[in-house]
Amino acid sequence: MMRFPPALSPGSPTRLGACWDGLGVNFAVFSANAQQIDLCIFDPRDRREIARFRLPEYTDEIWHGYLPDAEPGLLYGFRAFGPYDPANGHRFNPHKLLIDPYARRLTGPISWSDTQFGYRLHSPRADLSFDRRDSAPSMPKCVVVNDAYEWEDDILPRVPWHDTVIMEAHVRGLTMQREMERNPSLARSRPLARRR
Repeated sequence: MMRFPPALSPGSPTRLGACWDGLGVNFAVFSANAQQIDLCIFDPRDRREIARFRLPEYTDEIWHGYLPDAEPGLLYGFRAFGPYDPANGHRFNPHKLLIDPYARRLTGPISWSDTQFGYRLHSPRADLSFDRRDSAPSMPKCVVVNDAYEWEDDILPRVPWHDTVIMEAHVRGLTMQREMERNPSLARSRPLARRR
């Protein structure tokens, strides 16, 4: 089992989602109105939450943090803290596990239940009520993936600058079918788009 540090390091806001760099995972998620975002780590069998970290940095409305030694396959989700003010469009509820909108993979089924709502469904206050039940057991989890391109045995060409040729090409001229080259009337017979 992975040993977790006491807190996340700042990380970077530049790539959204969970990005593995070979040494750890950078987490970054957008929220203009959250007051805090927590990263929740789950055990490999998706049975329980085993660690929770506050994303320590907020840069240009992006919350971010870096978890060293984390690897692809790690299961995670987010919890967002902020105002619960439905009249103004804010329904932050940290009791509800959120799927990373930038996740590259999910695991586990969604088990529909009323715990996934931020409010109590049958409350006399309707959607103005607040539900404190944890939704994590019924939610799929996000998975950290290795999305780096494997170059295998490819090598850098190492062409010197004085031997390098940079070409510009007109896309239509480069990709036009040979039939049109042999018979220019085909190209002219196509209707032109109307100008407004």
